[in-house]
Amino acid sequence: MAATAQRAPAGGKESGTIVDWLKWIVVVVLVAVGVVGNWYFGDWPFLYRALALVGLALVAGFAALQTERGQAVWNLAREARTELRRVVWPNRQETTQTTMIVLILILLFALILWGLDSGLSFLVKQVIG
Repeated sequence: MAATAQRAPAGGKESGTIVDWLKWIVVVVLVAVGVVGNWYFGDWPFLYRALALVGLALVAGFAALQTERGQAVWNLAREARTELRRVVWPNRQETTQTTMIVLILILLFALILWGLDSGLSFLVKQVIG
């Protein structure tokens, strides 16, 4: 059998991943700048630091969305939102009935476990003395 040679992906896919890595490095640097900047400028008013952090987070998020994985996450979020719109949510009566059933079952199992615990404690006291 002939050995198969591994080739680089066609269409410049490798350069696309390098650019994506560089974009992720920019995102990490922006987050690090936010953390260090928040610590370094700790004596500044909270409002200014919060606005700066929100600004950095927006820029970092925008940079992350420019990557392939960022686009995949964005598409997943959009599809999840679409699916949530399709969900048939229970009405108030169904929610109340289900909650009551759950509470009754919790109480029932608590009583069963209490009975088992009491019975086993009684048996152990009888054996040990």
